[in-house]
Amino acid sequence: MRGFRFNKAIYHNTFPALVMITMLVFSTFSGLSQEKKRVEILQANDLIQTQNIANAQRLIGDVIIQHENILMYCDSAYTYEGSNRVDAFGHVHINQADTLHLYAAKVFYDGDRSFAQAIHDVKLQNKQVTVYTDTLDYDMEQNIGYYECGGKIVDSTNTLTSQIGKYYMDEDLAHFTENVVGYSDKYTLESENLQYNTTSEIIYFKGPTTIRDSANTLYAEDGWYNTQTGAADLQKAPSIYNDTQFIKARKILYNKENGDGEATGEVHIEDYENRTIVKGNKVIYNDKTKLATVSDSAMFISYNETDSLYLHADTLWTLPDTVQDEKIIKAYYGVRFFRADVQGICDSLTYFTKDSLVQLFDQPVLWSDFQQLSADRIELYQHANSPDEMKMYQNSFIVSEVDSGSYDQIKGKNMIGYVVNGELDYIDVDGNGQTLYYAREENEVIGINRAESSNISIRFKDGKFYKIIFLKQPDGELKPLLNVSETDRYLSNFKWQGDQRPKNKDDIFRVPGVVATEAPQTSGQE
Repeated sequence: MRGFRFNKAIYHNTFPALVMITMLVFSTFSGLSQEKKRVEILQANDLIQTQNIANAQRLIGDVIIQHENILMYCDSAYTYEGSNRVDAFGHVHINQADTLHLYAAKVFYDGDRSFAQAIHDVKLQNKQVTVYTDTLDYDMEQNIGYYECGGKIVDSTNTLTSQIGKYYMDEDLAHFTENVVGYSDKYTLESENLQYNTTSEIIYFKGPTTIRDSANTLYAEDGWYNTQTGAADLQKAPSIYNDTQFIKARKILYNKENGDGEATGEVHIEDYENRTIVKGNKVIYNDKTKLATVSDSAMFISYNETDSLYLHADTLWTLPDTVQDEKIIKAYYGVRFFRADVQGICDSLTYFTKDSLVQLFDQPVLWSDFQQLSADRIELYQHANSPDEMKMYQNSFIVSEVDSGSYDQIKGKNMIGYVVNGELDYIDVDGNGQTLYYAREENEVIGINRAESSNISIRFKDGKFYKIIFLKQPDGELKPLLNVSETDRYLSNFKWQGDQRPKNKDDIFRVPGVVATEAPQTSGQE
């Protein structure tokens, strides 16, 4: 047997040709492997070669067709030579990869484009989601179904309808536009543009959207809403309202399950029943406990047919009273308030809507017309059909400005005053009563009258002292004006704080100065 000898010359001459042949063969097989499979007819009762449509054959009765991962069932169909097109009619059912089911009266299927158009009584089922429409275009390669003639998507809990819809099955996401309506046993919704995650069951919306649940109506133009928990993130022109309350802000976070909410940016909360408004740049509240905390430019407004009270503090709290539908408002640090007939400042304040009671604590000061009233604690009672009542506890002091630098003054342990038609009418002093007022004859000041009595009653007219009644024998004197020294002009602990008086509803945000007119320190005279 002769041995095989390797010929280098032959190898070098034939190698390029062999490489080219190998590449051509590989390219041919690669192209064949990438070519789509042909439509395969698995079953039909009759097969008719039609003369009316070129290159077409008609399948009739119990038709089953397979193409790649798709099985198609129908009453009749047309298939076409040289293409993967199928026109299916009557009870059409497409099963894709054993997970997706498409039903329709007829379907035009193009396997070369991986595209199907389903017409009449269309139903697309994927996992727990079902799409209903009259005409559906379905991109089988991208797994996207869409309609433009009106339709709805239904899952285990939610139904959403719209004029235009697009369902991204791989992303578990549906996009709806034009006349969007959603509902379940927990809510109803109207919108023009939203997306719905079929797994998380969260709705994301752009544009004006209104959501109504069992307790509230929510509105916003951007944000999301959890259809299962009722939680919401409302981010553009948001508001939440019901028959008794209205909330708006730049952004509102709301959790229906536990009632927690947070509103930020120009927050406005109105209570229709109690005629109150709370404002601020940050509000944290709970819809179930009715507790709320307001900070950053916090403001409280109590309004009625004739006038409104405007109040500012560093922080406001609202909480429910023991009486149903009544509230308690608490204000802390730097309290300033304004109403046309009364203004005031204090460190902290409590307001009870039940009986219109206002309690002022820690160096409270009130102003009404020409009077300045101060004490350790002051209480104001507003009555509908009787004079408003004012109670002053411990170190009570009333100052009435006669003219620049001249003041009528009343001191006592406790005082009770009454306001008629927005003006202070009379004051009763209970304990350690002292008065200092400018005596007049024919409207001319003749001196200063100082007197002491444990109980005093003072009547006012046009905002000034009109009549002083000493219920027990007073101890006092009238000193002629020529003999009055500077220290004679003041009772001890006198302080005029008119510079801190709020001038209007906007002035409640002013940080007041510390300047005040005080009695000379050397005065020990009572």
